Amino acid sequence: MAEMLTAYCMKTKEKNCPMHNAVITKTSRGGYMAQGDDGKGNKMTTMLGEERAKKAIKDGVAKQGW
Repeated sequence: MAEMLTAYCMKTKEKNCPMHNAVITKTSRGGYMAQGDDGKGNKMTTMLGEERAKKAIKDGVAKQGW
């Protein structure tokens, strides 16, 4: 089963909030970053490890942005 990406929502102060419409990009230093929203229009960003980022793309939870 595909694992949903979660992040901290700065606006609502909610921890482990599920991320919708996630797009994973590579940073200039080689890290992975997921950007999306909480389903209510509030933007969210989180850093990911390479293994988790590639698994999310493979499972269809997030889109590849590079």
